[in-house]
Amino acid sequence: KGEQVYFSEVSPRPHDTGLVTLVTQELSEFALHVRAMLGFEVSELVRWSAGASRALMAHGRGTAPWFEWDERLLGAQGVSVHCFGKPAMWPGRRLGVALARAECVTRARQRTEMAAAGVTIHHLEEP
Repeated sequence: KGEQVYFSEVSPRPHDTGLVTLVTQELSEFALHVRAMLGFEVSELVRWSAGASRALMAHGRGTAPWFEWDERLLGAQGVSVHCFGKPAMWPGRRLGVALARAECVTRARQRTEMAAAGVTIHHLEEP
């Protein structure tokens, strides 16, 4: 506002919402972040495909969450699931992300929904 700048979040790291770049382009958000920090030039951004991401959200409250996978996910074309290794969970906390690439965003979203549905999150109950 005017000469003042307001931030909702400042983080010295890439954010999980940009993880989709791991499957959709030559230089991921992580590579771009490192290049920016080191002052390297970014000559061209090459997009491989459309993509989508879907957060894996906690629904319960507890500690030491772990994941059970539908075996079909292991061979699913253009799909990957990344778990964040959080020590505790509460409703709404992001515990991982499903990523997918496809010929169009609609198909990529369908793949992330399939992947997310194939992951069950377990946890220890809080004492």
